[in-house]
Amino acid sequence: MPEPSDGCDDAVRGDRAHAEESLRKQPVIEKFELGAAGAPIREAGARVHAYSEYMEGTHRSEENPWAPFASKLDWELARWAKLRGPSSTALTELLQIEGVRDLLGLTYKDADSLNKIVDSLPGRPKFHRKEVVVAGEAFEVYFRDVMECVRALYGDPEFVADLVFAPERHYVDQDKTVRMYSDLHTGKWWWATQKELERDRPGATIVPVIISSDKTQITLFGNKSAYPIYMTIGNLPKEIRRKPSRGGHILLGYLPTSRLDHITNQAARRRTLANLFHSCVRRILRPLKKAGETGVVMARGDGVCRRTHPLFAMFVGDYPEQVLVTGTKTGQCPRCPVPHDQLGEYDSFEFRDMDAVLEALASIAQGPGAFVKACAHAGIKPTQHPFWEGLPYVNIFQSITPDILHQLYQGVMKHVISWVTNACGAAEIDARCRRFPPNHHIRLFTKGISTLSKVTGREHAQMCQLLLGLITDIRLPDGLSSARLVRATRAILDFCYLAQYPVHTDDTLKLLEVALQAFHENKGIFVDLGIRNDFNLPKLHALLHYFISIKIFGTTDNYNTEYTERLHIDFTKDAYRATNHKDEYPQMTRWLERREKVLRHDKYVRWRIAGSPASNTKTGEESGPRDHLRMTRHPSLKAVPLSTIRSDYGAIFFSAALARFVVQYHQPQLTRAQIENAAASLSIRFQTVPVYHKIKFWNRDPFRRKSEQDSSDAVHVRPVRQDSRGRAVPARFDTVLVNLGTASNGSGTSLQGYRIAQVRLVFSVPPRGVATLFKRCPPEHLAYVEWFSPFSSRPDRKSGMYKVTRSIQNGERLASIIPVSQIERSIHLFPKWGPVAPREWSSSTVLDLAPAFFVNPFLDRHTFVTFL
Repeated sequence: MPEPSDGCDDAVRGDRAHAEESLRKQPVIEKFELGAAGAPIREAGARVHAYSEYMEGTHRSEENPWAPFASKLDWELARWAKLRGPSSTALTELLQIEGVRDLLGLTYKDADSLNKIVDSLPGRPKFHRKEVVVAGEAFEVYFRDVMECVRALYGDPEFVADLVFAPERHYVDQDKTVRMYSDLHTGKWWWATQKELERDRPGATIVPVIISSDKTQITLFGNKSAYPIYMTIGNLPKEIRRKPSRGGHILLGYLPTSRLDHITNQAARRRTLANLFHSCVRRILRPLKKAGETGVVMARGDGVCRRTHPLFAMFVGDYPEQVLVTGTKTGQCPRCPVPHDQLGEYDSFEFRDMDAVLEALASIAQGPGAFVKACAHAGIKPTQHPFWEGLPYVNIFQSITPDILHQLYQGVMKHVISWVTNACGAAEIDARCRRFPPNHHIRLFTKGISTLSKVTGREHAQMCQLLLGLITDIRLPDGLSSARLVRATRAILDFCYLAQYPVHTDDTLKLLEVALQAFHENKGIFVDLGIRNDFNLPKLHALLHYFISIKIFGTTDNYNTEYTERLHIDFTKDAYRATNHKDEYPQMTRWLERREKVLRHDKYVRWRIAGSPASNTKTGEESGPRDHLRMTRHPSLKAVPLSTIRSDYGAIFFSAALARFVVQYHQPQLTRAQIENAAASLSIRFQTVPVYHKIKFWNRDPFRRKSEQDSSDAVHVRPVRQDSRGRAVPARFDTVLVNLGTASNGSGTSLQGYRIAQVRLVFSVPPRGVATLFKRCPPEHLAYVEWFSPFSSRPDRKSGMYKVTRSIQNGERLASIIPVSQIERSIHLFPKWGPVAPREWSSSTVLDLAPAFFVNPFLDRHTFVTFL
């Protein structure tokens, strides 16, 4: 039997380098030119800018931009009280202190009078309370008019410059042979739906409606829960939708949370709960049917009108929500009819037959028996009128999207971490966890990972950063080789990181497919170890659908449940804390409405003060590019003796290294021997230097996309110290990636011209030294570094990681002084443990004691792209 592919040979690495290089290109864009898709329309009545209309609703005042508040102070105290302030009772007590109100010149005397002013402001749609009757029982549901919510997002003046109105095809090449996918409008769904809609309703502007729901706990103790349902629109770029501060999502409603415990039959209870969910959501989304079919005129924030067709496009939720929405059974794939005993195979299936399912649902008119039989034949549960039945242009099995948080981190990676722990032994895994060197991006699990409970998705992501380093050289039971274990782990980690790329092409999707295939080729090691009998896990099978979903709806950051999980804090948990915990939903909805009004008025005030026309409505978050390197204005220590630098910082050859730097700085053309000879005669006449204990960076996006924010990074360089309680804190000298001067500065896309080093000291040359040593002004910040070996031409075949060792010359570590500006970013190293991690190693000493290291490629996206 041939050895399974490890995915690390030169051909695969070359394919990946070529594929990822195309992600850095500006796309060749093909516009949708069939009809007048997304074109404005003219109406008899001219629309005005949304903020001008808002001004009319707030008692227009040319002199007072804070109206209806009397002054800037009056408004800012109100904003603080509603967004950051104390309880209503505490605010009332504060304002009723004698003299406070008069001294501040406030127009409100207590919380109630402030609420009346806030209630008078225009805002997003109000909540309504309705009763939904299911199985003869009435349930309360609080919701907003979905069409008004669509209008609120579409017509928000903050989004005027950002909205997308028509689909596009993006390509890598001028010949348009390789597609590129990023935002929703670059996927195939919008293009195909627009094409279909143009045949019946030319000139349509599609508004893709994205719905998400998830039950969440709202109390730390007890079992009080809420069931929020959110919505956003795909016309907003994903960079806006994923930031709660931009207001790109709206809380659509709260669904009933009843468990129906009075229904003793579990099957009947599950059916009733499913019918209750669909009945409530159907009631909420009902207006989309007519609006999607015939269209409705909507005005953008600047008053430009289009005939829009709001269409349900995607449902974002975890596996239980997906099963509930599609009406499939737990344990099955909610998207395709794969048999349960084939879930663990690398076999793809077409989506479930939507026409057959709709036909089965229509059989409800034939009686219960025929309905149940028809639904069973179609592969769904007998759900009465699911909410998506009758909505135009909907295929619910296509609309279910991948779920990075729950499917990958809380699903597949959770299983893999557990399997690896069982394979290698919890004691050895925990021992290795405690001995990784620190890094700014790394969480050190000082107590191990085997005993953790209620592990969050974030913690699983942090474990994934270390997972491959835990199993290098591991000893498996019965003398089994660890090669397949390492390959399987590397493959699934590659899939996890590739799946989260913010831009994909047909070529990078092939890399994603190769990674998943490599995992399936090597997963048998867990069967051989007796850990698994099969891999029939719905979440593992769901990874097969990532390729088609990215092509249909764009990259996974368009529909990551992590974003909506974050909304629980603002829209549910904070809202509940603001109530008296009795009959909470009316209070929660009222609190949210007031909060949204204050946030909107804040944006309006800033718009008025800036005197901005319709074109300048952004919040200012998109600032210019940051400097890559950031140093503190003042050193951490102003004068550290050279003797302390040698003893505490470990910069043993500081004087010699500085002399070499000075010679080379002035005469870079000299050979190494000439530099050594010249440096030997150079005298260092100062005895102290100012020292810095931290370097901060802003790492550029590896794909050079302006829409992505730079990621923060830091390097710590400090000796042993004591904390505030007098306890010793070990020394920390981080490792970094250094540009030797031959690499393309700032690209971070190739290892040629780079080398790893450990920073022992960051300092500046004192004025006396500058005057005596330098003929021209030296770099302001310098670093004393100890080098590791140069990168080999190819990584380790089994793990795909680059191996480095300490650079030794004449029995001593090779050290140099370099400008801090040559440091590209921090780097994390995995120690080469051997079969068993030496117990005398610790996190603070492992960089000095381990004989060799592997470069961690899973530190973040930047290192994953760099260390191919």
